[in-house]
Amino acid sequence: MSGATTGRAGLRTGWTTGTCASAAAKAAAIGLVTGAVPADVEVALPGGRRVTFAVEAESPTRCAVVKDAGDDPDCTDGARVTAEVAEAPFASLAAGAGVGTVTKPGLGLAVGTPAINPVPRRMIAAALAEVTGAPLAVTFSVPGGAEMAARTSNARLGIVGGISILGTTGIVRPFSTAAYRASVTQQIDVAAAQGESVVVLATGSRSERAAMRLRPDLPDVCFVEVGDFTGTALRRAAADGIHHVMLVAMAGKITKLAAGVMMTHFHRSQVDGELLAAVARDTGASAEVIGAATATATARHFFETCVAQGDMAPLARVCALARTACEAHTGGAVDTEVVMVDFEGDVVVARA
Repeated sequence: MSGATTGRAGLRTGWTTGTCASAAAKAAAIGLVTGAVPADVEVALPGGRRVTFAVEAESPTRCAVVKDAGDDPDCTDGARVTAEVAEAPFASLAAGAGVGTVTKPGLGLAVGTPAINPVPRRMIAAALAEVTGAPLAVTFSVPGGAEMAARTSNARLGIVGGISILGTTGIVRPFSTAAYRASVTQQIDVAAAQGESVVVLATGSRSERAAMRLRPDLPDVCFVEVGDFTGTALRRAAADGIHHVMLVAMAGKITKLAAGVMMTHFHRSQVDGELLAAVARDTGASAEVIGAATATATARHFFETCVAQGDMAPLARVCALARTACEAHTGGAVDTEVVMVDFEGDVVVARA
């Protein structure tokens, strides 16, 4: 297999399931045409670079490529992406065991088709065309794919039976923010495609559990874990015609939003202690609460001091400022409710 490269952070890049699927399909096609499966195959990435993969032959027309995700904590790392080909009157792709099938609209794929995204579909077609111009039926499978998919958002997106065949560049970049952002927008698209008019954004797993307790009336598809991409999620909701968002988060993220910071990663933004101090003064908080605003570089001390003093007014004002900033971010297209929960995600302490 072509060696994965090392990025600027010293982490190895890897290969997407889409790239592995194209390599497995090409190897199986070679086996079908020549009667002999090669030990390795070369395929093209969307950007034009060509890479080589080792092939494991299960039969002359069924081949597997083992995915190397590099240093990314990808649940499909080590997956045996398997392709079986057969002559057919027209070209087709099918989902075998461990590859998901689309059951809900909103993914850009027809309901009932295999969960193979558009870029991998093009990569597979290009790889097969390098072997033969004849139409082939290709069935993809991934042993253990259903178990892998249980660790993803596939079920919530309406992808059942296994993993998706994904990728836009063919390369997995460790801890890719682009991949996370794409996942957030995809989840909102699916909710909108099913006619949902409300989505609930949570910044982490604990806040998502709290959100589900707050809105038990909503289906799972309405809950989106956005991480640091609140601004991205809000604008996608507006673009998709969703008019109401509930945002559930802890004090730090909400304080950043209150300051108008829509990308809340700690490397890109800091909590504005002066904003917290101004809020505390404006709400008539005690000197202890006012002092806590700038005593540390985080919002947690301020939050805990407010709770200890039994003074929730400053926290409610922070939620109100965050709501105003979120609504401004979408030009008023999305009515936004902001809910602050404690650091265990157990108790709602303020909302606006």
